[in-house]
Amino acid sequence: MTVIDGISREVTALWGDGKGRSLLVVASGWGILLGARMIYPVLLPYLRTSFNLSLTVAGFLVTILWLGSALGQLPGGILADRYSERLIMTVGTITVAGALVGVLIAPTALLLFAATAVVGLGQSLYPIARITILSDIYPNRIGSALGVTMATGDLGQTIFPPIAGVLAAAIAWQAGLGFLIPLLLLVGIVLWVVLPAQPPTEPDADSISVGDLPSIVARLRRENLLFVAFILFLYILIWQSFTGLYPTYLVDQKGLSSSAAGLLFSVFFAFGVIVKPLAGAAYDRIGMRRSLVLVLIGPVVGLTLLPILEGFWLLGAVTALVSSMLGSGAITQSFLSDAIHDDIQGTGLGVVRTTSATLGAAGPVLFGGIADRGYFDEGYVLLAAVLVVVILLTLRLPESTTGTATGGH
Repeated sequence: MTVIDGISREVTALWGDGKGRSLLVVASGWGILLGARMIYPVLLPYLRTSFNLSLTVAGFLVTILWLGSALGQLPGGILADRYSERLIMTVGTITVAGALVGVLIAPTALLLFAATAVVGLGQSLYPIARITILSDIYPNRIGSALGVTMATGDLGQTIFPPIAGVLAAAIAWQAGLGFLIPLLLLVGIVLWVVLPAQPPTEPDADSISVGDLPSIVARLRRENLLFVAFILFLYILIWQSFTGLYPTYLVDQKGLSSSAAGLLFSVFFAFGVIVKPLAGAAYDRIGMRRSLVLVLIGPVVGLTLLPILEGFWLLGAVTALVSSMLGSGAITQSFLSDAIHDDIQGTGLGVVRTTSATLGAAGPVLFGGIADRGYFDEGYVLLAAVLVVVILLTLRLPESTTGTATGGH
C-alpha cells in the first residue's frame, strides 16, 4: 500500500488546485509535436525512394529537423521571459502545422529540406515555455511534472509513428504526416483557450536582451552549469544518432519488415512513458548523480549487444533495455530548471538547450555517413562507448543543486 499511496499522493499534488488542466494541455501539445518529429525516421525509407536520398543525405534531413528544433530554443526562451508562454506555445504549434503542409507538397528535395527546417523551428518555440510555465505551477514538483510531460511526449512518439507507417504503406507517405495537421491546429486552439492569459512584460532596465547573453553564459560557467550542458550535449548526440536511423537499420541490417521496424521503434518510446515519470521522481528523491547513472547503465549493455543479436523478440528486448536512456532528459532538465536563477531561467535554459541540441543535431548525419561506409553495426558500439564517457562524467556531478546554484523555487 505504501507504493500505491505514494503514487496517489503524487497524482493528487499534480492534479489538485486546478493545476491538472494546464498540465494536461501542455503535455498533450508536447506529445503531438514529438510524435510529428518521430514520424520522420519511420518514413525515411519512403522519402529516400521518393527523393533518391543516400543514407548520409537522409541522415542530414533528420539533422536539419533537429537543428531547427534547437536553434529556436534560445529566442523561445527570451520570448518566454518577456511574453506569455501561452502565445509562444500556440504560435509554435500552428507553425508546425503550416510547415507540414509544405512538406507534403514539396516537389524537390531542396523544398523538402526547407519545409522540414521550418517544422523544427516551430517545434523549438515550445520546450522552454513548457518548462518555465511548469516550474511556476509546480515549484516543488518540477521533476514529477516534467516527467509526466515528457512521458506524454513518449506516448505521442509511441502512437503516431506506427499510424504513420500504416498510412504510408496503405496510401502514400504524405498520408503518414498529413493526419497530424488537424490535430496540431486543434491543440493550438486548446492551448490558447485553457492556459492563463499573461500580459507582455514591458522592456525595462532589468529586461534580458541578446546583448546580455555573454554575461548570462559567464554566469552559467561560474555556476558550473556548462559541465551539465556538455553532458546533455553528449546524451542528445547519442539519442539522436540512435533514433534517427534505427528503423532503417532494422530494415537494412536486421531484415525486418518496415511495419515490424516501426513497431520496435514504438516500443522504444512506449517504455519511455514509464521511465520518464520514474526518472523525474527519482531526481526529486535521490538527486542528480545516482538517478542519472541508473538510467544510463542499461543502454550501454543494449547498444553493445545490438549488432550481434537477431530476431524480432531479441531485438525487442534490446530496444527495451536501451529505452531507459529516455529518463535522462527528465533528470538533466529538472536539474537545470532548479539550478538556473529565476531572473534568467528562460534565457538560461535557452542557452543551454540551444547549444547542446544544436551540436547534438550533427549526430544523424555523422551516423548516416558511418552507415554509408559499411559500419552500421560498429556505429552502435561507438554510441555505447560515448555513453560510458557520459556515465563517468556524471559521477562528478553533485547530487542536487545545493552548492551549484539556486533557482529561487
